[in-house]
Order: sequence, then C-alpha cells, then structure tokens
Amino acid sequence: MAALALSTGMIAAGCGDDNEGGSTNGGSAGADVGELKVGVLVPLTGDLSPFGGPASDAANLGAETVNQAAKDAGVDITLALTTEDSKTDPQGAQEAATKLVESDGVSVIAGPMASSETIPVAENVTVDAGVPLISPSATSPEVTGLEDNGLVARTPPSDALQGKVLAQVLGEAIGATSTVNTGGRNDAYGTALVEEFTKAWEAGGGKVGVNVPYNPEATSLDSEAAKLAAGNPAAWVIIDFPDSWQKMGPALLRTGKWDPAKTWTADGLRSNDLPTKAGEKVTEGMQGTVPTSLDAPAGKAFDALWKAQVKKDRQTYDAQMFDAVVLYGLAAVRAGSTDGTEIAGKLAEVSGAPGTKYTFEQLGDALKAVKAGEDIDYEGASGPIDLDANGDPASASYGKWVYQGGKLVDSDEVFPVTGG
Repeated sequence: MAALALSTGMIAAGCGDDNEGGSTNGGSAGADVGELKVGVLVPLTGDLSPFGGPASDAANLGAETVNQAAKDAGVDITLALTTEDSKTDPQGAQEAATKLVESDGVSVIAGPMASSETIPVAENVTVDAGVPLISPSATSPEVTGLEDNGLVARTPPSDALQGKVLAQVLGEAIGATSTVNTGGRNDAYGTALVEEFTKAWEAGGGKVGVNVPYNPEATSLDSEAAKLAAGNPAAWVIIDFPDSWQKMGPALLRTGKWDPAKTWTADGLRSNDLPTKAGEKVTEGMQGTVPTSLDAPAGKAFDALWKAQVKKDRQTYDAQMFDAVVLYGLAAVRAGSTDGTEIAGKLAEVSGAPGTKYTFEQLGDALKAVKAGEDIDYEGASGPIDLDANGDPASASYGKWVYQGGKLVDSDEVFPVTGG
C-alpha cells in the first residue's frame, strides 16, 4: 500500500415542506419524517451514459436500503425517488433539475454527475430554490468554491487531490522529471484536472511538452490529436469521457505516433465496456487513477450487496451515489424534517466525527441513534466521507486501474488521502 498525505479545504446547509415532527437544533432529538421526495439526476444519454444507468441503480439500492432499515428500526421515513436524464449536457441538466424541483416537488437531489452539469444546475436552479444536491462524481475543484449557501455537496473528493495522486503514480512509473504531453475535454472536469495534474507534475520537477484542450463535440479531432501526439513524450495524460473517447482515441491512433500503453488518465475514462465500445487499439494498456472504496470498512459488503441485489457489473461512482441517498435519509431524520435547507444543515453532522461509526450494515441502529439525538459518523460504502465546511469529503482513497486483455483491471494498491 502506498500512502499519500495531502490537505483539503474544509458542508453544509440546504427545500420541501416541513414535516410535522419539526426540525432539530444542536444536540436535540431528531424525529420521524414520513415521505422524503428525492430527485435522481443522472446521464442516461450523452458522453457519460455508461455511468448513468448504474448510478440510477445505486440510488434505487440506497433508497431500498434506507427504507428497509427504517422499517426494521421503527423509524418513520420512506425515500421516494424520481429519476430524470441530465443528458450529460449543462442545459439538459438544468431543464431536468427544474422539472424535479417545480413539477415533482423533490426536497433534495442526488446528482448530477458531470462537473459541467453540477455547477450550472446549482447556480441556476437548486440554490435559489433551496434544494440541496449531492453529486456522486462531480470532482472539479470549481465545485468547492461555489456560492451555494451550503446546499452543494459531493461524496467523491475534489480533483485538487486526484491531480496530485496522478502526478505521484505517473512519476513512480516513468520518472518524476520526465516530459509528458497533456490534453483533455475543454470543460469544468477536463480543464481543471489537467491543471491540477500539471501543477503537481511541475512542482515535482516534471515537464509538460504541450497541452491540448479540445471540444469533444467537434466534428473532427484530427488536428488536436496531431498536436497532442507530437514531440515524443515519455507519456500522455489525457482526461476525457467514454463516449467522446470513441472519437479522440481513433484520431490519436491515426497519427501513428501515439501509444495507449503510454497514456494515463483518471476516473472519467474508467468504464467496464470502453474496450468493447472504443476498441482495444485505443484502450489497451491505458491506465489511470480513481477514488476507491477498497480500504473502506463497508467496501466489500457493498460489493456483495450490489452483486446480490442489482446483479449487474459495477461502475465507477456507484458506491458514491448509494452514499448520497443514504446520507439524505440520515440527515432528514436528524433534522426531523423534509425541508431541504434543514436536511443540508445536518449532512456534516451525520457524515463525520464526533459520533459512533455506522456503516450501511448497521443503518437501522444509525437511524434510531439520529432520531434519539445521538452523534453518529456514517462510514460510507465509498469511504469515510466526513463532509467538511465546503461540502467536500475531508478524506478519501485512490486506486489504480488498467485496460489489459480488453478488460478493466483494478489494482489492489491504495493511496489514502488525509484531510486537514
């Protein structure tokens, strides 16, 4: 196991109608909630569509887990989910979020997934409406600084951390003073992660030969691919999504100068079916980093639950979506309310210290504890979470993965990241 000690920044605050049980303040007891309407906003179409279906499955699994645990524990809360397609599109995501808030009357939203969706949805829809959102995968550092009245949170760590991890593992593989070429989709995710990697890479003595941002919606990426492939670098760092890689990968291959086995990337290109959809010629040997739950107390238990209940292949960020939904259940009971602002104000309380640690396997006990006013620390299926004042996880772990033999292969090496 490799260790990496890093620092993060510092959630909270967050619409719906008050439940008759009222809200809770400070250390007072929680209360029964009744039905909590949860909007699920995921990309069922568009560049991130390989992630949307599994994320929807994960949200459903989270709701089923909360509802069954509440029933067993005698706590009155039922999560009722409404799912909309964000289309991996900022405008489409805003339209879907507006429907969830204004037509469906949700109190909280789990999603969106892309940073380029999450930021405008928060700025133009949910913050003004007083509806909190928890993204399971929006990792751009720009999310941290949103003026969101404490209504935006996320279960994965910021790419301010992943950029450093990626620089470390690449340096160990090719030498920290090597020259690499960088490129990525020109949006909140790609641009920010390339920037964070570059800062860490150059701080360690490495050099960047050329950086090529590109529009994934362009008709052709041949010109950008030619620039990216030039100069005989020791490696490439390219940040993209699965659907758009089916355009950029072949364009790079046509240059005759690019090698996927010398290409590093991150969570956005980690997908079980990418070698089949894009082809092994543009994926074989490609490797990257991703937030991992391998060392999470409930990581193996969640994997078993997924296989038993969902019975499909897992996908990146399914555990993070599961945790987002579970956190809403715990925070609603802690608040004793379906009001989104009050629920958001309790997310940090139920996700971190102080308090007795509970995983989803002890969720019934956790719900009884929050209703009784006891401090709890939910240990997520994706990791410890521990939401800070900006709605970011204060700690996390990363793993490595590679496409090998046409399949996605995860390493068992874990890089813990400690907050502070």
